[in-house]
Amino acid sequence: MAERVDEVLQAGAAPGFHGLVVMRGGEVVLERYGAGVDYRLGDSLGHVVFDRDTLHDMRSVSKSIVALLYGIALGDGLVPEPGAGLVAQFPEYRDLVEDPEKARLTVEHAITMTLGLEWNEDAPYTSTANSEIAMEFAPDRYRYVLERPVVEEAGKFWHYCGGATALLGGIIARGTGQPLEDYAATALFRPLGITDFDWSKGMHGVVSAAAGIRLRPVDLAAIGQLVLDGGRGIVPGEWLQEMLRPRVNIAEGFEYGYQWYLVTGDRPHVKGIGNGGQELLVLPGEDLVVAVTAGEYDGDSASSRAVLKAVLTE
Repeated sequence: MAERVDEVLQAGAAPGFHGLVVMRGGEVVLERYGAGVDYRLGDSLGHVVFDRDTLHDMRSVSKSIVALLYGIALGDGLVPEPGAGLVAQFPEYRDLVEDPEKARLTVEHAITMTLGLEWNEDAPYTSTANSEIAMEFAPDRYRYVLERPVVEEAGKFWHYCGGATALLGGIIARGTGQPLEDYAATALFRPLGITDFDWSKGMHGVVSAAAGIRLRPVDLAAIGQLVLDGGRGIVPGEWLQEMLRPRVNIAEGFEYGYQWYLVTGDRPHVKGIGNGGQELLVLPGEDLVVAVTAGEYDGDSASSRAVLKAVLTE
């Protein structure tokens, strides 16, 4: 494995590569780091030489981490069950609470990104034509999401929606009485020995639940190992089973659970995916965890694909 990865890197086949951590049997068996221009969400950090201690944007892998936090809070009775009404968690929006179409939405529709609301993240993340960016510029991010027009029946179709994760982050913060980043530190990161992290904030001083977590790749791999280990009492095992159960089909061999992607086929695995080539793969049948970071933001993630191919080639 190491030889194949080194060949890819030395051949320049992964020019946007930033970091790789592979764990097998609960132990780190391979680490590699690169260098290149990096960003903290939209802010350039210039040329960065990465090593084990360098934090990296995880972008939308953040969504998968939020799902873990929801499960922890649910186990402690601090947030509603997935079947609970979604808009009812935001009673200050009385007009929306009283809207019969919105009253049909549940928390699970948010967790599975099947809200059936008008939402488009196909535009660049530098433009308010992108719904997630428009949400950040809106006076109230939660209201912005919930007041989107209904365009299809909830629960039927998957559409990528950072606004759904923003709502989950808001529900966790309200239920726990803590900012999301503080709850993450005490409930998830600290029990894993993760003491160095950052969570980028949006325009209203609230962290971006959908995309803002910055972690060391080795700590991202530790989170994957936690999932592989069944939660170890940090995340309820029952929640992990529910979280990783297929809920909605995205494409052939590619499904969605609770903010995690599920890949079927010869080597079934679950993963979190982030813009730019951020990936966390958990392969239970092989006792394997792989964390990759890269800097091909708004690109095709070719560098991560090349490195992952080298890691996973049998």
